[in-house]
Amino acid sequence: MTSRERILAIYQGEVPDQVPFMLDLSHWFYHRHHLPWDLSQAYDTPEYDLINEHRRLGVGFYMPNLGSFYSAAYGEDVKAETVKVTRDGQPEIIWRYHTAEGSIERRRIWEETTYAWGVSHWGISTQRDLRILATALASRTYSPMWDRYAQWIEAVGDTGVVYLSAGYSAMGQLLNYWMGVEGTMYAIADWPDTVREVVDRMNANNLDLIDLLAASPAEIIIMGDNFSSDIQSPSFFAEWSRDYYAEAIRRLHAAGKYVAVHIDGRLQGALRMFAEIGTDCADAVTPKPMGDLTAQECRAEVGDELILSGGVSPDLWLPNASIDRFKDAVRAWLQLKAVSTRLIANAGDQVPPGADEERIEIMRDIVQMEGCH
Repeated sequence: MTSRERILAIYQGEVPDQVPFMLDLSHWFYHRHHLPWDLSQAYDTPEYDLINEHRRLGVGFYMPNLGSFYSAAYGEDVKAETVKVTRDGQPEIIWRYHTAEGSIERRRIWEETTYAWGVSHWGISTQRDLRILATALASRTYSPMWDRYAQWIEAVGDTGVVYLSAGYSAMGQLLNYWMGVEGTMYAIADWPDTVREVVDRMNANNLDLIDLLAASPAEIIIMGDNFSSDIQSPSFFAEWSRDYYAEAIRRLHAAGKYVAVHIDGRLQGALRMFAEIGTDCADAVTPKPMGDLTAQECRAEVGDELILSGGVSPDLWLPNASIDRFKDAVRAWLQLKAVSTRLIANAGDQVPPGADEERIEIMRDIVQMEGCH
């Protein structure tokens, strides 16, 4: 079977010839080849070099991080703009919304040491700011660009699949883009009614996007707020995000789509809360040592039906971790196939910058030799 066939077989409830193996190599690839990547713009065409790197290394593809497969237009009273400036010698990206109620902006600056865009300014500090964000995002209308998606599918071919991202929920926008964890928690404590109004308005608009994705040619839709149960605990999730995710998953399933949710933080409680609302796959699952559960505890947390995609903690990819510990982690993940075949061998989130290429090849070889059903 090909990588694509194996991945789809798992989602379809079938048993492939071996555990599927796929990795998100994007961050590692950009860093290794000193390639710029720009959050201010999306790629109009497939990342052929990145896809070919997966093919060269015998790694399944699934995550088009900078791919754009739909566009968003804003209401006539909203102006959205993205600009790049230089600050302290580094590029900085500014996202702004202008409305009749006022303007807000957020900023991220390039950090060479992490090869990533760090937050340099959160955009919301008042109730007025929150309502400006809701006005801007609730005004969005969406248009498909399925021709771009078809180009990615053709470029990836049998090497894997192409997940189609639904982006963040309303709470994910606040936590990751506009307020940060601390700012969001203070806002909920100080202005609960305003936060509720804003979250409901934004999520209602997000469901318009879900309806568009339900009509897309994609087999698998990926959602998620970079979930971690120490930030969105089960009780917090139930209050602020569960209804949106449950309804989105219901609509996507009704359209014949499969749904993966990106859970790249603390797992205890988080895995179960998504299994309970019918999620097909938990993506980016990071067990110990950086995660809070062992591989076996991940499976025990959710039973046999949820697909677990992940398995190797980011720290184990780096040269300072022993090869034996890395191999042990791969094997511990593969042992889960004896409990349930609903398993994908992957990294806990992305393969990190600075990872040994040899470890990618080692994981590939172990999966091929020991992952057969």
